[in-house]
Amino acid sequence: MNKRELIANKIISRDAAAHICAGWRLKGQKVVFTNGCFDLLHKGHIDSLLQAAEMGNRLVVGINSDASVKRMAKGPERPLLDEVARSWNIAAQTFVDAVIIFDEDTPAQLIEQVRPDVLAKGGDYTPEQIAGASFVQSYGGEVRIIPLTDGYSTTALVAKARK
Repeated sequence: MNKRELIANKIISRDAAAHICAGWRLKGQKVVFTNGCFDLLHKGHIDSLLQAAEMGNRLVVGINSDASVKRMAKGPERPLLDEVARSWNIAAQTFVDAVIIFDEDTPAQLIEQVRPDVLAKGGDYTPEQIAGASFVQSYGGEVRIIPLTDGYSTTALVAKARK
């Protein structure tokens, strides 16, 4: 399998993710889930993803679809990169095991299918604000907050580019 196929094969459906994650857990591997838009991938995103990956054996990343990003009121020009480009950018990271694009406003339904051992989210959230947190905690999973990397923000990068 060539490198392009390795990246493409990480971008999977919800059903495939549920099946693959169940298999990893049967092998005793800890599955970590995080999510985001990941528009204009920057060091802050990479730091966050690396920290999430270090919380377990497998990292699964949910990517907001283009439609869900538009509903988030991040601005009329967002996302800057389409969901295919954003999912490829995340899948190209060696420490990411699976990427799933979701269309809902939150990843709660996807989290219920994946059933991660750890649900990780950036430090701009509290555990109470994290979609799917109570579900993950209901079966003994952990919810972890990842500190943000100062000085990195897609919104700030967009504003800087406009100047």
